[in-house]
Amino acid sequence: MTWKAVKEARQRLEKEGGTIFKDWGGRIHVALIYPNSYYLGMSSLGFQTIYGFLNSYENIVCERVFWEPKGRSAEEPISIESQRPLPDFDVLAFSISYELDYFNIVQILKASGIPLYAADRNESHPLVIAGGPCITANPQPLSAFFDCFAIGEGEAILPRMIDVLTEGLKSRKDKLLKELTSVPGVYVPALYDGVPVRRQWLADLDSVATTSVIQTPDTELSDMHLIEIARGCGWGCRFCLAGFWFRPFRFRPLKSLLAQAENGLKYGRRIGLLAASPFDHPEIDKLVAGLQHLGAEMSISSLRIRPLSRVALRGLAESGTQTLSLAPEAGSERLRQIINKSVTESDIILAMDEMAKQGIGHLKLYFMIGLPTETDDDIEEIIRLTLTLKSRTERTGCRIVLTVVPFVPKAGTPFQWLPMTNAETLNHRLSTLKKNLVPKGIEIRSDSVAWSLVQGVLSRGDAKLGAALASMSGNSLAAWRQALEEHDLDSDFYIHSQLPLDEPLPWSVVDSAVTCDYLREELEKARASAQSPPCPPKDCHKCGVC
Repeated sequence: MTWKAVKEARQRLEKEGGTIFKDWGGRIHVALIYPNSYYLGMSSLGFQTIYGFLNSYENIVCERVFWEPKGRSAEEPISIESQRPLPDFDVLAFSISYELDYFNIVQILKASGIPLYAADRNESHPLVIAGGPCITANPQPLSAFFDCFAIGEGEAILPRMIDVLTEGLKSRKDKLLKELTSVPGVYVPALYDGVPVRRQWLADLDSVATTSVIQTPDTELSDMHLIEIARGCGWGCRFCLAGFWFRPFRFRPLKSLLAQAENGLKYGRRIGLLAASPFDHPEIDKLVAGLQHLGAEMSISSLRIRPLSRVALRGLAESGTQTLSLAPEAGSERLRQIINKSVTESDIILAMDEMAKQGIGHLKLYFMIGLPTETDDDIEEIIRLTLTLKSRTERTGCRIVLTVVPFVPKAGTPFQWLPMTNAETLNHRLSTLKKNLVPKGIEIRSDSVAWSLVQGVLSRGDAKLGAALASMSGNSLAAWRQALEEHDLDSDFYIHSQLPLDEPLPWSVVDSAVTCDYLREELEKARASAQSPPCPPKDCHKCGVC
């Protein structure tokens, strides 16, 4: 720890509002770690929610820790609130949303002086735990480094876990770990007995407020108070991790949301509404009207193309919203049916026209490349559809931006068994989009193809990848490839092969509550025919969760 690091932490604190400070005496000390930058971590509503939730317990002091991968990569990480190093804490709790942050996790533990492998840590070391979407889907690549994982939604797991920690941290670690195996949703790799760990979710979403806790200018949404209005999604897009791992669909009642917004308006005029599909909220029209009545300026995470509430859309525009996001995902009707994106081109054009009519000035369109069965013709369809939309907005001056990402098969989805498209093809298709659309005034933002392939390896990886992660000398593609080679691991095995439908998968240690039979059925529907109608929302209950 250096004076420079302490000074930077204190400078951040000076800009914050809502920071929670607690005396350390007689409390459990938890370092809540976001394994990436402060800017990204403080933009995460999930991270802020867990921070507020843990600090709501009188016997817990929770402080935040971040990692600046492009900054002091070898410097010991410290907490923001008290500037203490990680060994001073009883528990290190990692909040992990992205597979590529796995590299930072290794660097954090190494820089802190805490043994990387759980088996090498003794009674003097903190308990090291983790949770988050990609951990819930497949914890195996990190299984050698963590004492335990939270599988599912933190608000549903933490109350019982905290009870165990309150007593267990006074005992030997082996006894504590044994006790943690009894907590629903907790996976202890060293004591795994072969019974899949059941994913946990919060049945009463309104029992825990999910809103911004700390206000700071150093985030992507610095002037906005965020509120989660719903969780989960019942549409069943076959590629979507969030759509399967956050089932069932739940929403917060109107009265609670307006009360949370009224509190948020004490800090500023902008309210951000977060959900996988905000317009699926059954009271979205009343919610938007209520926020208008409170004088709020609104922003929304993204819009599903269908259903599209004209009343809510008009309310958003009247409140000052200038940017909206739509996700057609694929350009062709054929491919949208295969991925179960149940919207037609007419739906997309209608949504675009409605937005233009309301004076929306900036439209973001999300597409994927490399989807199963995709051909060059499907890329041409993205080009044609985008230019069609652009032609309809030229009179209004609406600016269109495309975000294009490679398809990565995710554990626990119907496409979990399918391979990724190779780098050469992905680069060619991305180049085709840029060559045809950029000269027409369409901005294209894209993820790195090379790093998307790395993400694919980690998404479908097994415990063998831990050794490669541990041996990396830096967070570069070259270091990653060298580490795989040193440990005789082949990335093609993980991402370019089709996995057997009848064999256990690395992530079979987790029970998502969505059966493999249902996932296989959805995969067969995708394969059967591009002309087959997508699974209607009313059939979503067949997964066994909703």
